[in-house]
Amino acid sequence: MPSDKVKVQLKANRLAPAAFPEFRWSPLFPRRLAPRSDTVVAKDVAEDARQPLCQQENLYPNCDVSVWLRSCSEEVLRPLEGVSSGTIPKWLNGSLLRNGPGSLKVGNMTFDHLFDSSALLHRFAIADGRATYQNRFLQSQTFRRNAAARRIVVTEFGTRAVPDPCQSIFQRVSALFKPGETYSDNAMISIYPFGDEYYAFTESPVIHRIDPSSLETLNRVNVSNHVSIVNHSSHPHVMSDGTVYNLGLSVTATGPAYAIMKFPSANHEVIGEPSSMFEEAMIVAKVPARWPFHPGYMHTFGFTENFFIIVEQPLSVSVPAMVKNHVTSSPMAASFRWYPEEQTQIHLICRKTGKIAHQFVAEAFFYLHIINSFEKDDHVVVDICCYRDPSMLDCMYVESLKGIQSNPDYARMFRSRPLRFVLPLGTTDNKEKGQNLVTLKGSKATAHRLPSNDGIFLQPELLCTLGCETPRVHYERHGGRPYRFFYAISSDVDLDNPGTLIKVDTYTRSSKTWCEENVYPSEPIFVPAPDPVAEDDGVVLSALVWGKGNENKVALLVLDAASWTELGRTEFTTPGPVPKCLHGWFAHDS
Repeated sequence: MPSDKVKVQLKANRLAPAAFPEFRWSPLFPRRLAPRSDTVVAKDVAEDARQPLCQQENLYPNCDVSVWLRSCSEEVLRPLEGVSSGTIPKWLNGSLLRNGPGSLKVGNMTFDHLFDSSALLHRFAIADGRATYQNRFLQSQTFRRNAAARRIVVTEFGTRAVPDPCQSIFQRVSALFKPGETYSDNAMISIYPFGDEYYAFTESPVIHRIDPSSLETLNRVNVSNHVSIVNHSSHPHVMSDGTVYNLGLSVTATGPAYAIMKFPSANHEVIGEPSSMFEEAMIVAKVPARWPFHPGYMHTFGFTENFFIIVEQPLSVSVPAMVKNHVTSSPMAASFRWYPEEQTQIHLICRKTGKIAHQFVAEAFFYLHIINSFEKDDHVVVDICCYRDPSMLDCMYVESLKGIQSNPDYARMFRSRPLRFVLPLGTTDNKEKGQNLVTLKGSKATAHRLPSNDGIFLQPELLCTLGCETPRVHYERHGGRPYRFFYAISSDVDLDNPGTLIKVDTYTRSSKTWCEENVYPSEPIFVPAPDPVAEDDGVVLSALVWGKGNENKVALLVLDAASWTELGRTEFTTPGPVPKCLHGWFAHDS
C-alpha cells in the first residue's frame, strides 16, 4: 500500500488543490496542474439552461456545457418523425440505442455530479432510409424511490442523499453484505446485448433489461446473485459467438481481486430447458489487487486472442473509506484515492489457464476507456485514452461545469490523449542493459527492463494530437485483433469547435475531423456495410444535440466512415430538452 505522504483524496466536492506533481510525459501533457478556482458561484440549473454558459465568459467561447446540464422534462414514448436531408443507406436497418444523463433535478433538489443524473434511454429507429426518435427514463429502483419522495433519497457517485430517519446505522452496515443493493442502481452509462436481450449498465452489479423497441424497463438483474462480485465494468466484451466477458471485483480471503467473468452464449440447453446466461455465469480468472485495502478503479478492460488485459491504474477505492462513507451516507467519490508517485500496472492474463502470464509497469496515468488491443509479432499492443491524472472526474461536477468559463485550468484538467503501449512477449533475459525490448516494426513505443530486474517499464507513443474519448472500432471484425482505424469524440474544450468527431488512422498517425458550429455529437458507432471489403467500409452513427439555447433539438447523423463525410441526417424537434448522452449500441434488425 502506498505511503500516506502521497495519498490524495478525491473529495466529493473537488480534488485537493495542487495535488499532482509534474507529469513526466511532458511532450504529451501540460507540466503542472494549477489549483481549481474556488470563486465559482453556483446557479440554478434551469437558469443556466436558458442562458448559455459560453456567453457568460470568454475563456472557451465555443464551448457550451449546458448540453450536459439539461434535464428532460417530457419523455418521447411514441416514435417521433423528423426532417431528413441527404441520404441514409437503405441497407442500414436497426436501432441506435443510447444511454446517458437524463435529469439533474428531483423535486427542488439537484444532483452534484453529472454521473448521478437519472438515466435516460434514447432510440433512433432506422429503416428504409428513414429514422424516428424516442426517449424514456430508465425505471430503476433509485429513480422510482426519488420520484416517489420528490427528493434525492439514494446516495450517488458524487451526491449525498437526504438521510433516511427510518434507517439505523445497523441497517446501513448490514446493507454492505448485499452487493448491488448498497448503492444506487441508476444504470446511466452504457447498453450491451446478452444474446438477444439488451441491458443498461453502470458500475453497480445491477443491470436492467430494456425493450429495444419501446425502451420500457423490463426487469432488474443483480449479477452478484449469480457470480461472486461486488461491482463490475460498464463495458463488457461481446464475442462473435455471443459469449460475454466482463471485469468485476471479488472479495477473497486474502483481499480484493479483479475477476474476469464469463457469461456463456445462451445457444445451449441445460437438462432440456433453455439456460440463462446469468445462471451459467462463472469466474474464469482472478488477479489480486496490489493493495489489499485499495483496489484500483477500472472502467474498462481489454482482450486479445490469447489474453485478457487488466490495466491497474493508481486511482483506487479505499475500502475503509467506502465502509465509513456508506455508514454516513457519503458519496462514493469520497472513497477515491490517487497515488501519483505509484506506477500503473498492466496484467496479461492467459485466457486458457486464467493465470497471469506477463506483467508490465508504466508511469502513473488515469484512464476510462481502452480503445483496442491486439497481438502482433510476439507483442501485445494496448491503445488507451490517457489522462495525466483523474481531475477530469472533478470536471464533471455540476459546480465545475457551471464554472468552466471562469476556470483557466479546465481544458488542461480535461485533456486526454490516445497512447499506444507495446508489450514485448519474447525472451528478454539476453538483452543488454538499457536496450529497447520492443522490436515491433514501425513502433516508437519502448520497453526497458528496470534496473532492479524485477519488471519491464513501458513508455507509450502518441497516436493523435487531439484529445479523444468514447472510442469505437469496427468491433465485429477487429475487436481484440489488429486494426487500423478508431473513431472518437473530442475531449478538448478549447478547440475552435469542441463538438468534433474524430477518425484516427493508427498506421499513418493522421486524423480526420467532422464538426459543425454549435453542434455536439455523441460517441461515434461504426456499423459495417453488408459484406464489407475494407475495415472502414460502412457508416458511423452519432446522436447530435445543439447548444446555445437550442435544447429541444436532436438528430441522427450518418457519416461515410471511409471518406469521413456526411451522408445524411434526420433532425427532430422534441417536446422537452434533450441532454448529451454517453454510450450505446447498434441493434441490427433480425
